[in-house]
Amino acid sequence: MPMDPNEIETLIKAKFPDAQVEIRDLAGDGDHYAASVTTAAFRGKTRVAQHKMVYEALEGRMGGVLHALALTTSVPKD
Repeated sequence: MPMDPNEIETLIKAKFPDAQVEIRDLAGDGDHYAASVTTAAFRGKTRVAQHKMVYEALEGRMGGVLHALALTTSVPKD
């Protein structure tokens, strides 16, 4: 069963309320998305740690309901 992009955004924003999130469906199948996530919670974290934080926000859906997620993460510009 495909995952709705709004659900992805909701899960990410539940973990990072200040996040700016943009989700794009890459294949039109509800299984392959690209996400851009900007939040102050990433400040001082490595890119790998930032991506891990996003995957944790998805509560185990990555690799199951959600097959692929190309991530771009960043901290807000002050």
